Amino acid sequence: MRICIVGGGTAGWMAANLFAHHWTDKPIEIVLVESPEVGIVGVGEGSTPTLKRFFEMLGIAESDWMSRCNATYKVNIKFAGWSPQSGIDDYSHPFISQLDTFSQGAFFMNCRTRRLGLATHTSPADFLLNGVLAQQNKGPITPDHFPFRMEYGYHFDSYLLGDFLKEHGKKLGVIHKQAFISGIEKQLNGDIKHLLCTDGERISAELFIDCSGFSSLLMQQQLGVKFKSYHNNLFNDAAVVMPSTISSAIPVETTATALSNGWCWKIPLTNRFGNGYVYSSDFINSEQAETELRQHLNMMENEHNCRHLKMKVGCLETHWQNNCVGLGLAQGFIEPLEATALHLVQICIEMFIDDFSAGNFTQQFQAQYNQKVTERFERVRDYIVAHYKINTRNDSEYWRANRNNPHLSESLIQLLEVWYRREDLEQEIKRQNIESHFGTVSWHCLLAGYGAFPPIADKQPGTGDLYVDQKIKSFLHGCSLNFRAHQHNLERL
Repeated sequence: MRICIVGGGTAGWMAANLFAHHWTDKPIEIVLVESPEVGIVGVGEGSTPTLKRFFEMLGIAESDWMSRCNATYKVNIKFAGWSPQSGIDDYSHPFISQLDTFSQGAFFMNCRTRRLGLATHTSPADFLLNGVLAQQNKGPITPDHFPFRMEYGYHFDSYLLGDFLKEHGKKLGVIHKQAFISGIEKQLNGDIKHLLCTDGERISAELFIDCSGFSSLLMQQQLGVKFKSYHNNLFNDAAVVMPSTISSAIPVETTATALSNGWCWKIPLTNRFGNGYVYSSDFINSEQAETELRQHLNMMENEHNCRHLKMKVGCLETHWQNNCVGLGLAQGFIEPLEATALHLVQICIEMFIDDFSAGNFTQQFQAQYNQKVTERFERVRDYIVAHYKINTRNDSEYWRANRNNPHLSESLIQLLEVWYRREDLEQEIKRQNIESHFGTVSWHCLLAGYGAFPPIADKQPGTGDLYVDQKIKSFLHGCSLNFRAHQHNLERL
């Protein structure tokens, strides 16, 4: 059997490496075809802890790849300036480690207490180990005898990582071809039979993987798979990026700072900071965005050119069509606020390997795979949408429009209602069976981090009064009812 991957970069070479690793004992030939002139995005990028598992599966030591990719450790994402009306300047979303089992209960309890109107401490970073490490700028590497598993991600140069994975994949037997693809030839049932190259070569395979980027050469252009836009949910559709000088003490976290019409990432590599302003072109143009980014970085006089990128936010309606699977940007993209791009790529590859193997390398479980991947994309989308929905900024129409946006999924509506009704969020997440997307701790980090709580009750414990009086109860009940009736206008909360 032959598998042909169209497009390189991190998505294509991650797929090639995982296929070669998992099916090393199968009569499968893996070919990766990429254009010699089409580059990859190549900006500073961050990951979730799934990438750590990726390298562990392949048996690649951190010492082998991190220095090659200017990589640093990442334990946390810090969000700055997203909820000024709550009095919270910034908050952290740390990666959850095994040790947090002992402290997350106290975090949940304090959040529940605060939801009742009581003044108590709810800063996520003070309850979760990686949050503490980030505050102290300490890395996540432990001694050999340390009895608990640490979870962490990385920051890296995505172009260099793609190049490293190409080298490793070729060692695993992946065939690398450079060619310009002009079209395809189909079989009678609609499957792809050949790739047609401009030099006249025809490349045949039984399975094709589309990693051709936003162009989605096979899935959208050739097979006609429709793209489901998330623009109604997430307004951002562009970015402007530029590097800046790295600090002497390299942070172990990504910073996401809210600006006038979007937010700016700051990703520390060993040789530079990668910076990018993610914004909505409906509210600000590219020149204005570049000026604001330069002002934010104090680099107005710097001669370094910025790069401008367009983002296509959403995903394919069908992720496995006929004998072709979309991956990476060819499959879909959700803005990089929670560093989910490569996370989704890896999860989709792993799910495909499981379903394709279970179906004896046929399309038997194609519908199951498509359902699972769509669910993944939608639940990640919901978590990102929640950042914008509960923001408390009033400095621009952009932030007010995000807060008043009525386009929420039923899943997100139910999660927010449970929170504001002071009910059990963990049980709701279990009821929806969405623990594998963003879990209970992550949702508590987001909601507590934005200060999504009722006002402090007038009467507190120790005064001889009931700790939540009838006035507060009535206020909370009214908020909960109004929440659904008015499409969740959370501004007054």
